[in-house]
Amino acid sequence: MFNIKFLKSLKNTINPKADLLAFSESQRAINEDYIKSLSGTELKIKADEQRLEAMVRQQLKEEFPNIEKSSSYDLLVDAVIHNYKSKQLQATDDKIKAD
Repeated sequence: MFNIKFLKSLKNTINPKADLLAFSESQRAINEDYIKSLSGTELKIKADEQRLEAMVRQQLKEEFPNIEKSSSYDLLVDAVIHNYKSKQLQATDDKIKAD
């Protein structure tokens, strides 16, 4: 009788640890897949957006000296980028409709 209680308590102790180990192993695999997916297309898109923002900031500084000190400078940068992306999407839509 003592052995049965001991085995049951041992079983209850081991199962949660095994479940946790299996869960952490599956999470690691999922995280690796997520990182691999990010390292491709999404990181390239982020890099392109950052490059576009840097170009817009540089162009605004050249055309309007000391504009970066303005309180609305960041809003202006965002508006220019938004306008550029809107025109790019419109051109893409027009090209698709023409085909």
